[in-house]
Amino acid sequence: MQELRVVGVRVELPGNQPILLLKETQGERYLPIWIGAVEAAAIAFEQQGVRPARPMTHDLLREVVRVLGATLEAVNITEMRDGIYIAELVFGDDRVVSARPSDAVALAVRTGAPIYGAEELLDEVGIEIPDEQEDEVEKFREFLDQISPEDFGAGSGSGGGSA
Repeated sequence: MQELRVVGVRVELPGNQPILLLKETQGERYLPIWIGAVEAAAIAFEQQGVRPARPMTHDLLREVVRVLGATLEAVNITEMRDGIYIAELVFGDDRVVSARPSDAVALAVRTGAPIYGAEELLDEVGIEIPDEQEDEVEKFREFLDQISPEDFGAGSGSGGGSA
């Protein structure tokens, strides 16, 4: 497993599909994961320190985990099956819960848990960006600094979403 860090989320045009971009902490591979708007907003909110008037689902989950006396020790993005990424929430004592990577990352950024990607997955779908394209990644980071969570069309605080 390779440790990953969240580079950020952005909306991919023209389809307005949010994308989560993770990068190896000790390498050059990036892992792009297309995610839902609600999860994109949840990750962006937390990264930007935005506190909605009412807690989001991932805030609720963090509190439930805390109240039950558990600690999220890690998020593992383990594989891709039929074009869908698979992740696990690792709680220790061999307690593991299957999760969507977007939900797992949204929880990890709230708890400070490390995120890992399976070596085989990174070999299969990881994208290495040559040095001459690093300026594109820098443009992406600048974009992330300027975008607000509301740009993802979520986070209205109404609490009326579906599961």
